[in-house]
Amino acid sequence: MSTPHTNLVLYEQDFVKIDSEIKRLHQQTNAKVIFLVDRDGQLIASCGEKDGLDTTSLASLTAGNIAATGGMAKLIGEKEFSILFHEGEKDNIHISIIAKRVILVIIFDQRSSLGLVRLRVKKSTETLTHIFDEIQNKKDREGSEAENVGSPLEEITDEDIDKLFG
Repeated sequence: MSTPHTNLVLYEQDFVKIDSEIKRLHQQTNAKVIFLVDRDGQLIASCGEKDGLDTTSLASLTAGNIAATGGMAKLIGEKEFSILFHEGEKDNIHISIIAKRVILVIIFDQRSSLGLVRLRVKKSTETLTHIFDEIQNKKDREGSEAENVGSPLEEITDEDIDKLFG
């Protein structure tokens, strides 16, 4: 199965659910900042200490990082690496793929630990996967409903056109 690109259409109630889960995870992990990014590098949601961060670049580089490590995974016979971890002198970055659709990025420092982040991400992954499955199901239903609706132009006859312009 190919990896689906998001083409997300988020309604307000979807965003509220996502935002609520991200904020809960932020609090539970004591992270500095959390981002949710689509695979094309578009920022979906974020919370935490974003001042001074170039969120657009971070989102884009994260998607590129996932793409690059996906290439490495294929070279060694893996489908993908679903979790990445980068350890720095002051800050650490935990990256995970959620529902094969979006990328969860958690930046944390000594106020938290990798073990705590991994534990909390596991629970949030289930919740976020459920939310994104609902979004996809809604999109699929709307798509099939749209296929069953004919073009609004098919009801217009030549006579209607003549009346309009005649």
